[in-house]
Amino acid sequence: MAKIVIGADHRGYQLKENMKEFLLNRSYEVIDVGTHSTVMVDYPDIASDLVKPIISGKCEKGILICGSGVGACVAANKFKGIRAGTCHDVFSAHQGVEDDDMNVLCLGSGIVGPSLAEDIILAFLNAKLKTDERYRRRLDKIRKIEEQN
Repeated sequence: MAKIVIGADHRGYQLKENMKEFLLNRSYEVIDVGTHSTVMVDYPDIASDLVKPIISGKCEKGILICGSGVGACVAANKFKGIRAGTCHDVFSAHQGVEDDDMNVLCLGSGIVGPSLAEDIILAFLNAKLKTDERYRRRLDKIRKIEEQN
């Protein structure tokens, strides 16, 4: 099984704990970068900690949780090599990987409950990047944009 990094701000803490247990019960190796309580923390700090093992190659994918999923996603996408997407449905979760090579799934704890989050996470983790030329071409363009900035 893949090694997954997971993190959340204070608003996503409980969903993170539930999803960490869900992943461990399915034999995933999970790195938890925090937070470890409901004490207020800033999601950009958690996003920064979460992307490091992905960038280094220690983990293939990450799951990042905040209240809406949006703020964490914005922060994560500031890092080179990170392709984060906020997904609150199963289709977006697998399509984001298949078409766009998404490597960080962002969830909003105020939007999805544990049962839907489990389905979304499984869709994200089980999806594979399509190898069609058009997807490779688009990803190359994204990498060029990263290099320019």
